[in-house]
Amino acid sequence: MNRRGIEFTLVQVEPGMWQWQFRIGSTVTTGKTKTKLKGMAAHRAHRRIDRELRKPRDLGQSSDAP
Repeated sequence: MNRRGIEFTLVQVEPGMWQWQFRIGSTVTTGKTKTKLKGMAAHRAHRRIDRELRKPRDLGQSSDAP
């Protein structure tokens, strides 16, 4: 699955429990959500991806660079 260019997985681990995972840069984020509906689980993963994309990222630049 894809959200704003970020590939993520969504797997039902037991009835009513879904696990999602995505990678932004070198950071892998995983989580679980409890819902019967796959669409709702995907929506919650989308919200988490959106939240992570809003965070400032270290672009590999040193703060003491001239």
